[in-house]
Amino acid sequence: MPTIDERIASAEKDLQPVFEGIQAVEERNTERVLAAFASRQVAARHFAPSLGYGYDDIGRDTLSGLFADLFGTESAIVRPQIASGTSALALAILGLVRPGEHVLSATGAPYDTLEEVIGWKQTVPPAGSLREMGVTYSEAELTPEGKIDLAAVEAALHPETSLVIAQRSRGYAWRPSLMPEDFGPLAELVHRHPGVVLMVDNCYGEFVRETEPTHHGADVCVGSLIKNPGGGLAPTGGYIVGTHTAVERIAARLTSPGIGLEVGSYAASYQPFYQGLFMAPHTVAQALKTACLAARVFEEMGYTTTPSAFAPRADIIQAIRLEKPENLVRFCQGIQMASPIDSMALPEPWDMPGYTDQVVMAAGTFVSGASIELSADGPMRAPYTAYMQGGLTYAHGKTALRRALEWMEKGN
Repeated sequence: MPTIDERIASAEKDLQPVFEGIQAVEERNTERVLAAFASRQVAARHFAPSLGYGYDDIGRDTLSGLFADLFGTESAIVRPQIASGTSALALAILGLVRPGEHVLSATGAPYDTLEEVIGWKQTVPPAGSLREMGVTYSEAELTPEGKIDLAAVEAALHPETSLVIAQRSRGYAWRPSLMPEDFGPLAELVHRHPGVVLMVDNCYGEFVRETEPTHHGADVCVGSLIKNPGGGLAPTGGYIVGTHTAVERIAARLTSPGIGLEVGSYAASYQPFYQGLFMAPHTVAQALKTACLAARVFEEMGYTTTPSAFAPRADIIQAIRLEKPENLVRFCQGIQMASPIDSMALPEPWDMPGYTDQVVMAAGTFVSGASIELSADGPMRAPYTAYMQGGLTYAHGKTALRRALEWMEKGN
């Protein structure tokens, strides 16, 4: 029986070609980021704070311009006031639909935290939800292979449909995450229906590949700055990129009609957002290497993972089917024990707001909830799958994986 160190060393040897491919993508994405910074002539003046209304805030507006450039879109909203990925998604959805219209999810059920935004599973519609607004909602399931079912989407479109949403990442579903180019055929289908907008939840996917869904026809992409594009440095915030028309409507929801993007101050420095964006391709590469290592080690131990260690990756999430509740809990506890923050804490399953099952979560992060930093979590339901993501450095990811394996071994 090989030791844990021997398993890790063997996995690293096997993964050398995969690591080289990740580094190649990192280099090309870094070149794209540098070109955008140069084009926008980013300088120290862009880091200055603003107060009050924030009129003519050059730091805010230039940061938004960088995101529009990198996503190939006409406009962008990048704001520290957006509290989370769910907050950004809710802002975009609620800004794009009107009472009496219909929203269709083209990738089945969305991530758990959107359930109350939609409001169609609750007996009483949550305040501010689509259902309370009189917006109808339905889902088109993915194919058995986990791909977008274009025929099902076409059949599910209504005359009242104004928005099609799609989720790039797997969330808590056992399915492959979607590549940016997977949204091209869906965009072509949606755009055959005038007035219908395609919005993609891009959380966990930024800079994993060399393009984003908006490069393949998506009208809007949404994500969190404490995930990939914040590079582990952004302290909060979210982004929305897309067409002028879509972003204008969403901006009216962000502030108010008639004001839109003209206001919004930030009394702290914008430097962490700029520096985090610069670091994002490298940080994402570290997270991907950590995910591949975990996949390879657990596969060699007989566990099922998705994606597999050698499969192309669309996001930073690694799902590991651990089969037993105690395995899931101890894996997350081991990750927590190797965290820089709150390493003394042992996470236990709890009723986390926005989730239907109890969740166990390891998140010893410098920024609360920052899943570009190493974290691991999972719902307490069979087959007890751990979802690991992030890692600011590969060395930390490797160390934490070793600690998690040791802690699981002690529990058996």
